[in-house]
Amino acid sequence: MPDTSNRWTRLLRHRWHDDAEARRLLDDAALDRLQQRIEASERRHSGEIRLCIEAALPLAELWRGTAARERALALFGQLGVWDTEFNNGVLIYLLLAEHAIEIVADRGVDRLVPAGHWAAVTQHMAAAFRDGRFEAGLMAAIEAVEATLLQQFPLAAGAGDANELADRPLRL
Repeated sequence: MPDTSNRWTRLLRHRWHDDAEARRLLDDAALDRLQQRIEASERRHSGEIRLCIEAALPLAELWRGTAARERALALFGQLGVWDTEFNNGVLIYLLLAEHAIEIVADRGVDRLVPAGHWAAVTQHMAAAFRDGRFEAGLMAAIEAVEATLLQQFPLAAGAGDANELADRPLRL
């Protein structure tokens, strides 16, 4: 028999977190700065960085028992992060209600990074978040993703790159 008390606890935790909390942690000015950082990064490599902040899972996802990683993978597909020319898109996903951080990299990137690389990036983000430095933690994560993309997918001097995905962080 499933543990219904855990299901109800999770449901209440997710209903408690809402868009207002996401806006308090990362207001529009912070999203502007994060967008500018992503734009600057993408001028230096052919990769695509997508940032998604979700206060809480939709009720249907909670009812199905969707884990943060599953949600990140679903958004990776829905947002088209997998559909870049060189398969080098990276999604940084936060689920605030569960203090969950997920990084999903497309196969072109993922096969080139050492095991544990993304876990180390998420640990640094989590440390910043524990200190209340959400924007700084996300900036550092963007820089870490950028370093990986610069190493593996640099743009040649003077070369341009098509911007395949929106740079604006998405607050769900």
